[in-house]
Amino acid sequence: MIDVAVVLNPGSGSGVDEAAGRQIVELFAAQGREATIFAAAAGSTVADQARAAAEARCRLVVAAGGDGTVNAVAAAAIERELPLAVLPTGTLNHFAKDLGLPLELAEAVRIAAQGVVRRVDVGEVNGRIFLNNSSIGVYPRVVEFRNRYGGQGAAKWLAAAWASLAVLRRRPFVGVRIRTGDEVTVRRTPFVFIGNNEYRMVGLRAASRESLTGGKLALYVMHASRRRSLLGLAWQVLWRGVDQVEELECLTVVEAEVETRRHRLQVALDGEVVVLESPLIYRSRPAALQVLAP
Repeated sequence: MIDVAVVLNPGSGSGVDEAAGRQIVELFAAQGREATIFAAAAGSTVADQARAAAEARCRLVVAAGGDGTVNAVAAAAIERELPLAVLPTGTLNHFAKDLGLPLELAEAVRIAAQGVVRRVDVGEVNGRIFLNNSSIGVYPRVVEFRNRYGGQGAAKWLAAAWASLAVLRRRPFVGVRIRTGDEVTVRRTPFVFIGNNEYRMVGLRAASRESLTGGKLALYVMHASRRRSLLGLAWQVLWRGVDQVEELECLTVVEAEVETRRHRLQVALDGEVVVLESPLIYRSRPAALQVLAP
């Protein structure tokens, strides 16, 4: 049996490489734990390595990378009922920050080796999990453009800005039918954003969550009649908050069905884009993931 299986993503924001893998092994050894590296390489994906790590009968599976990497490893951990630890070496690291994890590698390894196992919620859509959020509309296309033309660090941010402008020049609106219980909402919108628990949408801590254990999904639907109104609405949300912006609806639910006229559509899951069939069946899975935390 493997003690600690560490799944590395060499393409993550900070560029985890072979030397970093050796450093991680040494840091775990200093904590009295034996780590084995599973690195994605040519011909294999992070998801492949995550499944291999989980199937190796390890005591602990660790995701070293950004939110997309953590998503892939978490899916394998849930399937095998294994505890997950996170070494946040990506660009944004939303999940790690909302858990209160340190971003410095040595401290993150210490938490992985000595932290407390907590159970947190995950979201699910058509059988695929997400730890942070899922969305349709503008954002999946922005991610696709960014991944196609971006690199790492500053280049990635420039690619994201260029991608946003490119998408907004086209037709950024989608017609959706949202069913929550007995209620049906029909909208034409630039995006639908579904959070695993509710997000802060105002001030300096915008795009973060106070809780990962609320057992709810938060659906945000924006009303915007023109492309140029999108940026203005985004600023209003950040400065005034969701409750003060009439053009942004927020529905707090356990389950929801989102349907479009397209049979297949791009869906963003924790910053990665997949193609799923409509309707999209979203649900919260309370306490589904065991994770090491401070």
